[in-house]
Amino acid sequence: MFKNTPFESIAKTLTDAAPKFNADAMQDAIKPVQDNLKVWADLAQNQAMEAQAAIAETMASIKDIKDPQAAFDIMKASAEAGIAMFSKNLKDVASLSFGQFHSAVDAIEKAHPAPEAFASVAKNMKAAADSAESAIETAMDKGAAAVAPAAKAKKAR
Repeated sequence: MFKNTPFESIAKTLTDAAPKFNADAMQDAIKPVQDNLKVWADLAQNQAMEAQAAIAETMASIKDIKDPQAAFDIMKASAEAGIAMFSKNLKDVASLSFGQFHSAVDAIEKAHPAPEAFASVAKNMKAAADSAESAIETAMDKGAAAVAPAAKAKKAR
């Protein structure tokens, strides 16, 4: 009845698996994905609200300014605050990403047919992720620190 084409192979697999389908098990399997997506959505919403509030505050501060130097100082302060916010947001994203990576490795280890055999691989994967997270955080700190002296040097000229 079925030929050896990809579509028919998928159809056969689905047909064979249909009686074994368990909606509750499927929901349990999807729950971690839904939870992760919700955390990402909440983070994005919070970051967008922070950015919107910072922009609104800058616009409110600058709207009645008559002195060009005062306007420049407000814009400079806003740019510095924006860089700090951007750095914080990147750190939050990295932290969430690596945290979810650790959770995924834990889930794989738990579901692995031989968890004790996978344990050393999981440990090494987590250590590599921790090292990458630390390197990213250091790079972001150095980048933010490099921008601050450059802005101060421009003002001194």
